[in-house]
Amino acid sequence: MPGATFLRGETVSLRTVESDDIEFLRDAVNHPDVWRTTLMSTPKNSEQEREFFEEVVSDEDSVDLLVTADDRPVGMVSLNTVDEENGVGELGYWIVPDEWGNGYATDAARTLTEYAFDQRRLHRVQARVVAFNDASARVLEKAGFEREGVHREAVFVDGEHRDVVWYARLVTDQ
Repeated sequence: MPGATFLRGETVSLRTVESDDIEFLRDAVNHPDVWRTTLMSTPKNSEQEREFFEEVVSDEDSVDLLVTADDRPVGMVSLNTVDEENGVGELGYWIVPDEWGNGYATDAARTLTEYAFDQRRLHRVQARVVAFNDASARVLEKAGFEREGVHREAVFVDGEHRDVVWYARLVTDQ
């Protein structure tokens, strides 16, 4: 059962991640369409996912939330690598493939970005996308992010070095 609702979007609720969600997270991040786009290139078992939960999700340096639609977990959204001094954080997200195309990623990205500006006083939220992931680029553009640049051949996916495209949204872009 997903945890308490922390933020509400138009179509999703962003809830705390609880230990009961580890199985969902493990299964989702091991899906080929998810791990390729999130650059998690090694399989994760239950113990590794529990370590992720204990070391990352439970850490106060990041905000990691379960994306739910109609009380069903459909993905995860995170605000991490937060630099309080400069007011910068990095947004990350994924949605299970069966739920793609429903607008959940856009709503989750927009909702957590607004939280970053309104509650954490960040000035800039940035995100990166593997160049072949056009759907994720559209999510960011719909959430108000602007394409800023390309890190050429910065990641290795499916036997090739691939470009990483960086996006950002400033608080003044609202």
